[in-house]
Amino acid sequence: MRFPGRIISIILVLILTYFVFDVGRYFVYPNVASLKKSCPQKTAFMKYREKVWQEKGIKRKITNIWVPLSRVSPYVMKAVIIAEDDKFWSHEGFDFEAMQKALEKDIKKKKFKSGGSTISQQLAKNMYLSPAKNPLRKIKEAILTWRMERQLSKRRITELYLNVVEWGDGTFGIEAAARKHYGKSAAALTAREAATLAAVIPNPRRYKTDGTSRYVGSQSERIYQIMVRRGIVIPDYDDVISGKDENNPQ
Repeated sequence: MRFPGRIISIILVLILTYFVFDVGRYFVYPNVASLKKSCPQKTAFMKYREKVWQEKGIKRKITNIWVPLSRVSPYVMKAVIIAEDDKFWSHEGFDFEAMQKALEKDIKKKKFKSGGSTISQQLAKNMYLSPAKNPLRKIKEAILTWRMERQLSKRRITELYLNVVEWGDGTFGIEAAARKHYGKSAAALTAREAATLAAVIPNPRRYKTDGTSRYVGSQSERIYQIMVRRGIVIPDYDDVISGKDENNPQ
């Protein structure tokens, strides 16, 4: 009579061992330190998109053009950090206050859906994991985030993030996004354009940069005004640069 009980115990031990190994391997794999100098060809999230297209019979290719941070408008980094992770420079990979708010929202809605992830966490997920929203994936993400924050500089994390984040269906990275949405290089983006691109990150396949989305309009204006208040943007100068000043003789 004890035999079935032993089998159940063995099965439970095997399952537990599998989960411990599945999570534990992320303490040593992949080689996060290699990202200090190397640039990933394709992230896990890009491969996920390709798999979905293949399953649906959609013929589409990933557009991703790598650029160093020195060739990205400084407004972009400022706008994205304001929009996605305003405590980026001060935390060590995790914004526990934002995570708590997201958890409370999930509990209220009875769904594991809300954000609260820092730029470092988003990078870890995009680089190595699936977009699945479950506790096991979040644990793996946390381990990878912890490793990234200890092995990569904040500047490098930002550079990687801006080059791999999704900005439209099949459009990844700021250079591809700038060319697709504004017909210019990432270096030439204005403050308002940077704010708009930052506003669509939460749902880049749904939100549009063409002015038709009320959410993007209000969110981008909020980001832009924060940049103004912090002295990142001088409005009159920015209007001249973006061509909005009709009295400009140029």
